[in-house]
Amino acid sequence: MSKNTTINLRVNSEVKEQAGMILDSMGLTFSDAFNLLLHQVRIQRSLPFDVVSFSNNPKTETLAFIERVESGDEELIGPFDTKDDLWRSLGI
Repeated sequence: MSKNTTINLRVNSEVKEQAGMILDSMGLTFSDAFNLLLHQVRIQRSLPFDVVSFSNNPKTETLAFIERVESGDEELIGPFDTKDDLWRSLGI
């Protein structure tokens, strides 16, 4: 399938930098990742992940997230190898 359309996106520079490092470690470019996302949307006919709504109080959401991780209801993903890595990143 030929790639013949360009999409321009505006994203937070910090998010882009962190995501870029993760994608790079996986051997993927942003273009690769976005193409994978679009293919999964097409196949699943929805976003291939749950969309989480955050309240107006990030601290409350963070504490709720911590409780879910501690109880085993939430799985750690991303740059955190352990719960301690997550707590340290949050300054806890």
